[in-house]
Amino acid sequence: MTEESAPAVEETAASEGGAVSEEQVKLALRRVKDPDLHLNIVDLGLLYGIRVDGSTVNVDMTLTSPACPSGPEIVGSVEREVGSVEGVESVKTNIVWTPFWTPDRIEPRVRAYLGL
Repeated sequence: MTEESAPAVEETAASEGGAVSEEQVKLALRRVKDPDLHLNIVDLGLLYGIRVDGSTVNVDMTLTSPACPSGPEIVGSVEREVGSVEGVESVKTNIVWTPFWTPDRIEPRVRAYLGL
């Protein structure tokens, strides 16, 4: 096996029920939308970190404000979408406030689309 073919083998193993990858989790998180803005939480810059420990996934994220009325809905969507990834048995969502979210965290192409 060459070094060039090794990553493809690892990606195949992950998609066939092997270890869960951070990239698989991130793809699932792109399906989680802020219900008010209708944009995914990754592009909005709400995702702060992903840690995969076997079949347990820990997601560190924030909300646009501590008073965000959509917080419980977004957290529920995170747990549902990440929990649907093959090999994930447990999802733990940790809401963090440091650093505090600002529109500067929004993906540049999305900021341009929003006219910010």
